[in-house]
Order: sequence, then structure tokens, then C-alpha cells
Amino acid sequence: MSTATTDNRRQAPAGERLADWADGRVGIYSLAKANMRKIFPDHWSFMLGEVCLYSFIIIILTGVYLTLFFHPSMNEVVYNGPYTPLQGVRVSEAFASTLNISFDVRGGLLIRQIHHWAALIFLAGMFVHMMRVFFTGAFRKPREVNWLFGFLLFVLGMFTGFTGYSLPDDLLSGTGVRFMEGAILSVPIVGTYISMFLFGGEFPGSDFVPRFFSIHVLLLPGIMLGLLVAHLILVVYHKHTQFAGPGRTEKNVVGLPMMPVYAAKAGGFFFLVFGVIAAIAALATINPIWEIGPYRPDQVSTGAQPDWYMGFAEGLIRVMPGWEINLWGHTLVLGVFIPLVIFPLVLGAIAVYPFIESWVTGDKREHHILDRPRNAPTRTAFGVAWLTAYMVMLVGGGNDLWATHFHLSINAITWFVRIGFFVCPALAFVITRRWCLGLQRRDRDKVLHGRESGIIKRLPHGEFVEVHEPLSQEQLHTLTAHDQHKPLELEPEVDENGVERKAKGSQRLRARLSQGYYGEGGQIPKPTVEEYQEITSGHGHH
Repeated sequence: MSTATTDNRRQAPAGERLADWADGRVGIYSLAKANMRKIFPDHWSFMLGEVCLYSFIIIILTGVYLTLFFHPSMNEVVYNGPYTPLQGVRVSEAFASTLNISFDVRGGLLIRQIHHWAALIFLAGMFVHMMRVFFTGAFRKPREVNWLFGFLLFVLGMFTGFTGYSLPDDLLSGTGVRFMEGAILSVPIVGTYISMFLFGGEFPGSDFVPRFFSIHVLLLPGIMLGLLVAHLILVVYHKHTQFAGPGRTEKNVVGLPMMPVYAAKAGGFFFLVFGVIAAIAALATINPIWEIGPYRPDQVSTGAQPDWYMGFAEGLIRVMPGWEINLWGHTLVLGVFIPLVIFPLVLGAIAVYPFIESWVTGDKREHHILDRPRNAPTRTAFGVAWLTAYMVMLVGGGNDLWATHFHLSINAITWFVRIGFFVCPALAFVITRRWCLGLQRRDRDKVLHGRESGIIKRLPHGEFVEVHEPLSQEQLHTLTAHDQHKPLELEPEVDENGVERKAKGSQRLRARLSQGYYGEGGQIPKPTVEEYQEITSGHGHH
């Protein structure tokens, strides 16, 4: 047998040779070896981020399919498609092609509805996921930048959704675009220029559909894809957060490896999310533009409402008094301009909150163990106050539907929202903070006295007491693992040499805010070891 034949027989399989070739050029093996066994904790709340990721993938896949059949043009044509009620009506090419996708393209309507529902679920998942991150303190060092990435993903998702449902050029979406045009015109000096540029002339112009199409298909998804990749890279780099428990420290992660366990679970969960979205899309009609009709500037659709994620901005403008100021021959429409300023200010406050909390508390440590919301009562109260303000303004954004469906006065609803925007968040803050403190007291009592068993025992001298069962070491650890922060205090006004110190205004503000976070009444002290030993030794409880 020849030497050449022997060498050929000893050659590695083609797949192995291909893997060696790829590893020698891009380092796939070393990368996989370092990350395939990475540990991820197992908790249901961490699946919220996966819902967002899988919804985004579904949006991209269905969006590519829809792009093949959609014509982003505002040129007028006469509709002669299969939908009889609109035959002979002059519509835009964008509207006609959307009807064509809905009625002529095989599976087109289902794909359209999957795309729309996936977008709503993506934003809802992002909203809930951010709330989970906020309430558990997962945004703290070293994850402040990742919080910003997630926040930008949510904001860009809002505008991507707005540009997306505006593309069919139907009467409902056209009403939303006109609403946006009015908000843009309220901006002093540059508002008219922005409007003329965006619409290619006087509203509705002839260019906004193709321009929205480019923004919706290319610009915003490209930025979001980059942010998503960066977000996931930082999740892997910083390692995953986890809830307190036995064996869990700031330096380890207790959970399941990426391969094969977590990857198999993630793959199954993707198809579960896809199946649920597909089922919703098949059973629940959304955005039936054939019933609404094409956009006409002289008409407004009845009961026009934005998608839920734009309800806060809509509510601000609907309930704002119609104030105007005339200066040097120019009119400043405060009734629209003030809400247009408040909305980004609120979003900006959410974006920078991790940096604000770090500055107020002076906490510069790395955190990989999550807080229970009750153990951070001030932060939790802020979160609930924000959610309350959002829900109040959502009522304002749909004040006409609330009035017609519940037979209420629209003026009464408007005034309720105006007052409630200031009162309800304050009440929610106070109630939530006291609730968290009450839960802390309950945890403290549970640690010291154990769990109530419901068993009543009569003592020899006639007294009736309830028997408490001691907690396990795991339960004790979970209830006592959180930190007890101390509020920042100003240095003495006079130093050791008798020289007077002058504290800066920012230092005084920081000290006061820190007292509000962790001062007296801001947290319940954890039971000490001495207290626990005294109680469990039989001195002080039955």
C-alpha cells in the first residue's frame, strides 16, 4: 500500500478539518471553550429579557418578509383588489400594497399581525424587564452602562413602533402622524423647518411614508441591533446577577451551564414565545386598515388611540390647558410645548437614575446580588410612583373612550388626570414606602420568632400561646443577606483646630437625600446575632 493512500485514510473528517480551519483564523474554539460552560442562574424573572430578545428576532424575520411586498410610496392609485368595499377608491400605493399583503399574499395577513403583536410584546417585555432591573437594583455598579443600553432600546423601540404603524397610510395612523406634526410645530423657531423637512412640504406632503420606511427598516433597527449585541456582551462580561441564597456571593454565580442545559431551555422557550405570538396573531385582529380606510386630511377616525407605549405622551397633551403666549408677533403654544418638554425630562430622569442613586448613597461597590424590593423602600417607592404617574396619564390619553364606555364626563376625567398627575404618585410613594417597611418588620419578627404554625398551646399557668416553628438556615440567610446602609453625614462644622468648615450646597443636598434614603424611618434594622441567640435560647419568647 502506498504512503499517499495511508495519509489519505488518516486524514481527519471534513467537519473537524473545517473547525480547525475556522479556529485558526477567528479563534472559535477558544471563544466557545471560555463561554459555553458559562453559568446562568435559574429564576423565572430572568426570562423577561429572553421574551424581549425572541420578540425582536420575530420582528426582524417577519419584517424582512413584509418588506418584499410593501411599496413605500404616497402616489395615488385606484384600488381594484379583492376587498369589494374599497374598490374604485383612490388610495396611496402604501395603503394598496398593505391591502395586497393582507388579502392576496399567501400568509400575508398572519405575518402582518405577528409582526405587529411581536412589536407590542417586545415593548411590553422591555417595560416589565426594566422594572425588574429597577426594583431589584440590578442597574448598580458595574451595570450602569448596560441600563443605559436597555433604556435606549426601549425608547428606540417606541419610535420604531410609531414609524411602523404609520406606514400603511390608513386613517388611524394618519391621525397619529398629524398629532405628531402638531407637536413638532409647537417647537419654537425650528418646528416649522423640521415639519417641512420631514413631510416634504405642507402636511401631509408626499414624502413621509418613504422617509418613515427608511427610518423604520434601516436606521432604527440597525441602531437597536448594535445596542442589543452590546447589551448581551455586557451581560456575559459582567456575569449574571442572582438573588440572595445559600452559597451565593458577589464573586460567584449559582445556576446552570450555557451548554447544554441553558441552551436547550432557551431554544424551547423561543419556540414557546413564537407559538404564543402566532396564536395571538391568528385569533386577535389588530390594525384592520380595510375597516378604517385610507388617510384623508379632512377626516379623523373615531376613537383614535395610540399604542399603549405612547399613551403617556398623548395623555400629557390631551389634559394640558390650551395656554398660549404671543411674543413679538409669534405664538408659543404652551399647551403642546410644555408636555413636549416634560416627556423627555421624565425619560432622562429614568435613564440617569443609577448615577443619581450612586451619588446620593455614596455606594461605589460592585453589586451582583440583587435586592428584594422591600429592602430598598425608597427606590421601590419611586418606581411605584412613576408607574402610577404613567397609568394616570394613560387614562388621560384615552379620556374619550373612558367617557363613552363608562358614561362619564370628559371634563371630569380631564380634571381628575390633571390633579392625579401630582397627587397620585405622591400617595403611591408614601403608601409603598410604608408597605415595604412593614414587610421588613415582618421579616425581622420571622427571623427572631420563627414561622407562625397555627398551633395553639396552653401553658401550665393557663396562658395560651401560639407555637412558632424555627426557620431553616436557607430561609434565615435569605431574610438577612441584605446590606444595612448608613446615611451620609456632613463633617463637623468646626475641625479639630477650631477652623470653621463651609459645606457646599451639593454636599448638603446629598446628605439630606441620603438621610431620606437610609435615615431614621428609612429602613428597619436587621436582628443582630445577640438578639437571635437570646430569643432562641428561650429568654424572651415562648
